[in-house]
Amino acid sequence: MQKPKAPKVPVVAALAAAIVASVSAHAADTIAAPSPEFTRLDANRDGFLSPAETAKLDGFARAFREADDNRDGRLDPAEFAKAEAIHDRLRAERFMDDSVITAKVKALLLKDPLVSAIAVSVETHKGTMLLSGFVPSPQHARRAAEIAAGVEGVVAVRNGIVVKG
Repeated sequence: MQKPKAPKVPVVAALAAAIVASVSAHAADTIAAPSPEFTRLDANRDGFLSPAETAKLDGFARAFREADDNRDGRLDPAEFAKAEAIHDRLRAERFMDDSVITAKVKALLLKDPLVSAIAVSVETHKGTMLLSGFVPSPQHARRAAEIAAGVEGVVAVRNGIVVKG
């Protein structure tokens, strides 16, 4: 019984080169293809996003800096995809921080003997606390604002509490 002949080295090398070229071309198409958002933001159509082009995205500067892997001051489509993920994570963290601040203020209002937590509504956005509702005296409104201002993470208090009576 005869052994099958091994293919000649040039044939194997040519086949391997063709496979590598095919895989590389496919990878380049799938990895480097810009998202619709990238294309929309790329105002000068150079295939990169500058900080000015992404300035329309609220709070995107930090994500831009973190995703700019080669530190060239611009994002290619892959870096932009990374920046979008970072931006989404940062927004989620900010939302969680606001939720924690709101919960702390509500808990303190519940414990306070002067202010009725039921009468005061508490909302937080980016550390700014909005108090609203109806209370029987100016002292109640002042006390609610004092409690809110004393919570870590509160950067400002907007007191919209109305005194009825």
